[in-house]
Amino acid sequence: MKRDQVKIICQNRKAYFDYFIDDVVEAGIVLTGPEVKSIRMGKVNINDAFARIRKGEVFLHNAHISPYPFTPLDSYDPTRTRKLLLHRREIKRLIGKTEEKGFTLIPLKLYFRDQYVKIELGLAKGKKKFDKRETIRRRDEERELQRQRKNRG
Repeated sequence: MKRDQVKIICQNRKAYFDYFIDDVVEAGIVLTGPEVKSIRMGKVNINDAFARIRKGEVFLHNAHISPYPFTPLDSYDPTRTRKLLLHRREIKRLIGKTEEKGFTLIPLKLYFRDQYVKIELGLAKGKKKFDKRETIRRRDEERELQRQRKNRG
């Protein structure tokens, strides 16, 4: 039996620093052919992107996919709004969660699963400044412990 081939194209590392990630959902994206080719080349940025739910559908905003260089540019918008493909029950669950105070949908990863482009959305709640300092302190403590273990061994 063949396993799924996963090739990560882009990650939003800052999301884990700026938000508490509560839940993770995988979604497909509606793209044009040249956009897929551009993604294969790695010309994509999801750091400023976010997802919104409108009329029972989920849309990705501000994801920047650069134009594919070998196609004619006929009014291509690199940050256009793109529809995300989710099951109805997943959308309903996300609607319930995002209506709670402070939750939002943030893209965490963009990757190929077999030949399909997928995006991993995180149900996130924003961190306050003191939470971020706590994260930095915890990370520094972990590094120090790793150094001590390495020196002992």
